[in-house]
Amino acid sequence: MSDGRAWLTGWRVYTQLADRLRDRIVAGEYAAGSVLPSEAKLCREFGVARNTARRGLALLEEEGLIVTVPSKGRVVTAGAATPDGVYRYQLIAGDLREQISHGELVTGSALPSELALRRRYGASRNTVRQALGLLEREGLVVAEHGRGRFVRGETS
Repeated sequence: MSDGRAWLTGWRVYTQLADRLRDRIVAGEYAAGSVLPSEAKLCREFGVARNTARRGLALLEEEGLIVTVPSKGRVVTAGAATPDGVYRYQLIAGDLREQISHGELVTGSALPSELALRRRYGASRNTVRQALGLLEREGLVVAEHGRGRFVRGETS
């Protein structure tokens, strides 16, 4: 930890590791085609166990940001680069937000399922869930357990 970066601590550390690496990918620190540091280097840098590093890397692979290439390591994919350095989940949320604002998705209507959204956007389950979570936090969408997600009506 000679570069002054803080070790990761707390709950679900592997997601924190994935977040930091994702930020670096989006910022261009790890450009498309570049190889990420080895698991051992990530463990030393972030002060985590090897399994924690693997779980974080698996999230990025599931999102399509990296691929594992035998005898080379984990490589950043071309799909990781987005215009304007925006995360894929933000692009998906933006598209859905636009559909809501233009009346294509009206108050009370069901949003497409996670599977349908994954297929439409070519995104991982995690990425789609992040997009939907963002819309929920913004108050545009409400989740009903066992039923799905719906466009939220006006609240007063």
